[in-house]
Amino acid sequence: MKKLLQRLGWPGTVALAIVLLFVLVALFAPWIAPYPLQGAGGPNVVAKLSSPSADYWLGTDHLGRDILSRIAYGTRVSLTNGILIVAFSLLIGLPIGLAAGYFGGWVDEALMRGTDVFLAFPALLLAVLMAAALGPGFLNSVIAVAVTWWPWYARLARAEVLVLRGQPYVEAAQLSGVSHWRIILRHILPATGRPLTVQAALDVGPALLTAAALSFLGLGVLPPTADWGQMVDAGRKFFPARWWYSAMPGLTIFAIALAFSVLGDALRDRKGGTARASA
Repeated sequence: MKKLLQRLGWPGTVALAIVLLFVLVALFAPWIAPYPLQGAGGPNVVAKLSSPSADYWLGTDHLGRDILSRIAYGTRVSLTNGILIVAFSLLIGLPIGLAAGYFGGWVDEALMRGTDVFLAFPALLLAVLMAAALGPGFLNSVIAVAVTWWPWYARLARAEVLVLRGQPYVEAAQLSGVSHWRIILRHILPATGRPLTVQAALDVGPALLTAAALSFLGLGVLPPTADWGQMVDAGRKFFPARWWYSAMPGLTIFAIALAFSVLGDALRDRKGGTARASA
């Protein structure tokens, strides 16, 4: 653990601490939240739009719900959103990139041309269009964003495979008559783990941010489930008079997105991972 922290440096260590803090909040939200019933969506109209105070540290929303409790419960949704988006993107993009890079020829050409079709559209615009077509909801927002992100993982995996397939141990396996898919699974796939892991760590923050943007537009998680983007949108109607309503979840989104970005940069710098731009 000490060696890991030394490799990350102090910015990466601070970022890791922030990410772990959010993970703990997500896991123990019902016990951490000052008002767990309000965090889960229960109204408290007596205290609606109360400013930050000793009773409500971050104030309350238009239904009187404690914003700190809502943020704690929203951590579960937002973190799960970001992780699932990256996981789904890898699940789609990795096999395509492996096949394109290893087999080359017409397979590479066909798969990469299909990938380029998705890359021709701005990612956020395509995500909004997909979410609008699928309808609002947690799983639909995950699918909508993942559909726009998998091409980057396909290109990154392909770039790694193009380097690896010329290695002596891969050529030796081919000459020995080992099947193509066995070579891919046993020799090539494990070697692509480092750059893909680094890229995944870099992408959780932006994925979370994109999912929050969909919720802000009404295309993400539906009320009364706590969601940071949804909270920013609801608070926008009362800004700036009730600034805390949208500012607090907005700052939370900024903090966790920045933490994941810094952590990913630290992992890339220390382990020599490949950035998305190189794909």
